[in-house]
Amino acid sequence: MPGLIRGVARVAVAAGTATAVSNRVSRRQAGRWAAQAPPEPQYQEPVAQQPPRTSTDDKLAQLRQLGELHNSGVLDDAEFELQKSQILNA
Repeated sequence: MPGLIRGVARVAVAAGTATAVSNRVSRRQAGRWAAQAPPEPQYQEPVAQQPPRTSTDDKLAQLRQLGELHNSGVLDDAEFELQKSQILNA
């Protein structure tokens, strides 16, 4: 029995030493990787971009073209009103 206990004790010491060395190596490598890693980018709030404003002349030209399409029958009344409101609200 004393030989069995002595063998178990040796295995326990070897396993404990191996675990301690492994943990120390892991911590050292993690420290090196942290020093080499680029810093994490900071989160920036997205900037809301507004659609480009169209000039009055551009809106008038679009409305004229829209009116021509409506008069020629390409657009019905509902489509005309929808497109007109989009142009005026842009």
